[in-house]
Amino acid sequence: MLYYRRKVILALLETFGGRLTAKCLQKYLFLFTRKQSAKSFDFVPYKYGCFSFQANQDIATLGKYGYLKISEFKEGRFVELNEGDAAFFSGLTSADQQSLVDIKKEFGGLSQMELIRYTYVSYPYWATKSSIVMEILSKEELAEINARIRSFSEPMLFSIGYEGITLEAYLNKLIINDVKVLCDVRKNALSQKYGFSKKQLELACKGVGILYVHIPNLGIESEDRQNLRSQEDYNLLFEKYENLTLVNRNVDLIQVRELILKYKRVAVTCFEKNPAQCHRTRVANKLMSISEDYYTFKNL
Repeated sequence: MLYYRRKVILALLETFGGRLTAKCLQKYLFLFTRKQSAKSFDFVPYKYGCFSFQANQDIATLGKYGYLKISEFKEGRFVELNEGDAAFFSGLTSADQQSLVDIKKEFGGLSQMELIRYTYVSYPYWATKSSIVMEILSKEELAEINARIRSFSEPMLFSIGYEGITLEAYLNKLIINDVKVLCDVRKNALSQKYGFSKKQLELACKGVGILYVHIPNLGIESEDRQNLRSQEDYNLLFEKYENLTLVNRNVDLIQVRELILKYKRVAVTCFEKNPAQCHRTRVANKLMSISEDYYTFKNL
């Protein structure tokens, strides 16, 4: 069975004749989601503007299962529906069908570069990480892009969990807070959720200009996390962690502190959305207590 979001990718290709460059596919998909109230994909600012890691992964998966062909040519990477696979449009809601028709009508005649330029001018935040922005925009248009870049000199320690949000929404939280370093304090940096296993998260962070550092010594053994049913259970676990584990992790805590001193804006991360149910809060509290340098703390 196909996820609906994957049907959207296939229907978009069908609408545009079955073949698009990977960059155009991402841009059309972005413009399509601007018309959705519940978006099929989230996006981050990336090397060529708006980019969805999830969509990129879905395209690879659809290729693996034979729905698509992905080809590399001198002029770029192309995504193409396999012959006979051209009946996905009818599987979308009527509102999404109309949106695809409107996208094709309004933007189907643009070249790839014209399409990229349009998204930069119309949605400047998503152009803030572009590697080609200076080549295609005027000084006035560049000023609009630069105005969307969040930059802070205030040293700050952040805490963030990825429970319940997409990789793109997670990265956008880091970007808009000008986080320079992400410290993963999971014992084992593995996740069944796309984008949050160590290698995936490290590559995604690198793509948006954030340094990823895994510090497993600050984690909690997975077996200790079993049977946590109440806040009291969490509190007891974290008291044990703080008194038996964290007291012996000065080297690792100093590593994080040194990163704050060097990069100014650092986030510690784990899974849980609620900071009261995650040991990263105890890590952050310990860092705040041992620091001789001034920086503030914020949960994202």
